[in-house]
Amino acid sequence: MASLLMINTLTITFYIMLSSSILPPSKATFSEEISEAISMKRMEKTTRLHFFFHDIHSGKSPSAIKIAGTPDSSMFGDTYMMDNTLTESQQGTSKEVGKAQGMYAFAAKNEPALLMVLNFEFTQGEFNGSSLSVLGRNPIMVDVREMPIVGGSGRFRYANGYALAHTVWFDPKSNDAIIEYNVYVKHY
Repeated sequence: MASLLMINTLTITFYIMLSSSILPPSKATFSEEISEAISMKRMEKTTRLHFFFHDIHSGKSPSAIKIAGTPDSSMFGDTYMMDNTLTESQQGTSKEVGKAQGMYAFAAKNEPALLMVLNFEFTQGEFNGSSLSVLGRNPIMVDVREMPIVGGSGRFRYANGYALAHTVWFDPKSNDAIIEYNVYVKHY
């Protein structure tokens, strides 16, 4: 009986040693590369979007409000939160295609240049429910400004590209503005 127990113990020990030499030790991983065989195989494409951004500070229901800033007239540091309408044409009554949500701040001391942190959320057409993220500098006195597209969601997952902004109308009394955007985005 003792020899049978000894043989079983040696057999179990042998299998444990054999399996540990064949199988690598198990370890937890925080990240891993995904094999090309199982990665997404879709073609990258470039899409051009054209819309108008309505930045409204006046009236009973403004779409942009000042949330921080200085009491002087320098504008440096003034920060605005926005939920601006995006439309197909310059007229505010034209078809709404989405919203520009985020904030912008006057980030330069010697010129009116904004730091833009915003998402273009699309609510119509093939990109309904998708969004693009913009993070960049907007020197508003330049006729056409370029800002980077740094990401997106939905149909714009893995997006990158650029947005060209051009002011088509500005009211210096109210600071209301309409900005034309041409956006070129690469996505899958």
